Amino acid sequence: MGGSILGNRVLRKEDPKFLTVGGMYVDDLQHEPLLVGAAHVTYVRSQFAHGTIVSIDTSEAEAMPGVIAVYTAASLALEPVGAPFNPTVAHTLLASDKVRYVGEPVAVIITEDRAQGEDAANAVIIDIDPLEALVDVEAAMASATHIYPSAGSNVVFDTTMLGMPDNTGDAYFEGCEVLVKGRFVNQRVAPCPMEVRGSSVAWVDGRLYQWISTQHAQGVKGQLVTANGVTDADVRVLTPDVGGGFGAKIGAYPEELLLGRLSKLVGRPLCWRETRSESMVALGHGRAQLQYVTIGGSRDGKVSHYQLLVLQDCGGFADMATVLAPFMTRPMASGVYAIPNIEVRTISVVTNTTPVVAYRGAGRPEATAAIERAMDIFAAEIGMDAAEVRRVNLIPKFLEPYTTSIGQTYDVGDYEVALDKALAAADYPALRAEQAARRAGGGVKQLGIGVSVYVEITGGVPPMGDDAKIEVLDDGRAIVFTGTSPHGQGHATAFAMITAEQTGIPMDRIELVWGDTDLVPTGGGTMGSRSLQQGGAAVNKAAIELVEQATKLAARLLEADEADVVLDKETGSFNVIGTPAVSKTWADLAVAMKAEGGLKQSTTFSAASATYPFGAHVAVVEVDTETGQVRLIRHVACDDAGRVLNPLLLDGQIHGGIAQGAAQALLEEVRYDDDGNPVTSNLADYAMISAAELPSYEVIHMETPTPVNPLGAKGIGESGTIGSTPAVQSAVVDALSHLGVRHIDMPATAERVWRAIASA
Repeated sequence: MGGSILGNRVLRKEDPKFLTVGGMYVDDLQHEPLLVGAAHVTYVRSQFAHGTIVSIDTSEAEAMPGVIAVYTAASLALEPVGAPFNPTVAHTLLASDKVRYVGEPVAVIITEDRAQGEDAANAVIIDIDPLEALVDVEAAMASATHIYPSAGSNVVFDTTMLGMPDNTGDAYFEGCEVLVKGRFVNQRVAPCPMEVRGSSVAWVDGRLYQWISTQHAQGVKGQLVTANGVTDADVRVLTPDVGGGFGAKIGAYPEELLLGRLSKLVGRPLCWRETRSESMVALGHGRAQLQYVTIGGSRDGKVSHYQLLVLQDCGGFADMATVLAPFMTRPMASGVYAIPNIEVRTISVVTNTTPVVAYRGAGRPEATAAIERAMDIFAAEIGMDAAEVRRVNLIPKFLEPYTTSIGQTYDVGDYEVALDKALAAADYPALRAEQAARRAGGGVKQLGIGVSVYVEITGGVPPMGDDAKIEVLDDGRAIVFTGTSPHGQGHATAFAMITAEQTGIPMDRIELVWGDTDLVPTGGGTMGSRSLQQGGAAVNKAAIELVEQATKLAARLLEADEADVVLDKETGSFNVIGTPAVSKTWADLAVAMKAEGGLKQSTTFSAASATYPFGAHVAVVEVDTETGQVRLIRHVACDDAGRVLNPLLLDGQIHGGIAQGAAQALLEEVRYDDDGNPVTSNLADYAMISAAELPSYEVIHMETPTPVNPLGAKGIGESGTIGSTPAVQSAVVDALSHLGVRHIDMPATAERVWRAIASA
């Protein structure tokens, strides 16, 4: 039993496996011994956006072939689960009193095979008394229909509740020569990981084993302990390969939290996997902010005042989105600019839509989009080049902590150099010259150039850090145990590089273990671009301490003074200075320590603060002024993630991030009709970007090491997304600025662009 589980956890470098035999995902566990005879779980979902549940008739479904059991919130006696920061907003894991969005689970069916569950789900009759569907955040704020009647309002959180000041209105801008306002939609998007959610469970001798596609096995374990009413020792979480998460798989969802309880009731292991259509309406969405900005300053380009009001759409549950705007968008509101006066208020509102969760960047891309668009409309108002307006307002280079007027303290920054590098690589003057020539020629296809300069926060909020353990086996191989987990970031390569650098053990003899709460009981998971700067720093610290431990042991075995023993990293052996012929290898030391529990070292790394990666992007688009069609033809990115461990992994993260950012700017949008029905519930209707819509990126490396961790590393997983979205959006607007267009909301679809041209 243990061997089968451990065998799925120990991997070598990731590329050969993924390019040949492929990964092992939750849905590939059919041959796991503990899951033999597993039944299948299907959730019955609401087809109404908002309504009171009158009755749920499961009798027909219960009589269908292969059906083992059907349960509702009432038959499971489910209790409401409270919402963070607002205890008046609570819901049961299966809808009980009412439904709040299309796709909310209402009942659950257990069958012998998956197809039987899909058939039986259609036989469950749910009688719902419809209520007003609220899909617009401003309409929800104003409506007398309350999605959670006990809350007394659809506003579930407001920064003024924390004693933070309200925005003072136009009086704040008295004395400004220039005052410009904007209303920006940072639209709702679907994360669309390649692997949809899935989970399998089995009870063994009173202990729950749960496999789950998650970014944070240890965090999910805590949720499962609570959901199943057991102790910490009674749950083992196992995370196989994860085919993408983007923040949406950080925590467990109702569908996963119920599996252990259901398995115990029917006395069998259970498997559940959602369909892609289910994923589009039930996996948490991202972004979904409405932003009102006001920016003021002087006609020489200096910005002195900035005001931001954010209305955050939480969706049907007051979950992670409740805190995204106040705790991630608000503190990063000033971006890279030395704006002396800033006011920000955020308001979180529930609507009858899929709940919003942390999506790649989680509140920081929204902050960057707001300030970058504000800079653009300010530049347009005073007739100044957009890049130059940015330059004159940048925070000067600093290598010691800098605190913005909103109160956020950055670690290090050199924003002007990043801007200069991006502009030089793009040959910005030549681009402007080509744009002018096209405009003078009156051609149909016009050129647009968008610039963005950004800073983001990575690593999370205190306390921050992670755990790591390194164990050397009798044959000299090393196993690295990490509290972070890979789902595309290249952990196996990165952590092997770090370990090899300190120990001299070859990379191909270093294996990685993650996502098994028995083998790695504590860890911070993978989110917020924290893996290298915290998980990697922990591995680095463990490796250093392991070498210190091994040096003491080698000195004893060599009968030498510890100060005279050195590690030859070329051979991976310890010897007395001057006598390399007599040495002890890592394998020798591991064998010597076998009777004492083996050669291993565990440690915890604690970070003093978050880190603040930064950079600049230049996007170039071609817009057909007759059809509105936009084509991204160039994208230049300069992203500073501190000291670079592996340029290939760095580029991979930047490339993926740019793709997601450009997709939001040009294509992606989750849409609902007036009754709250999703109209983008599959990949035929939801416009996912592909290689055909993207150019080859031009990536410039820049390294400004952070003092926050010994690696000097900052996060990079979200930077490409944060920098690219406003650059691409600005490029589209810029292509049409000579026609009088000042703003186009995302996504810049052909229809939306065409309408902007017609209106201008």
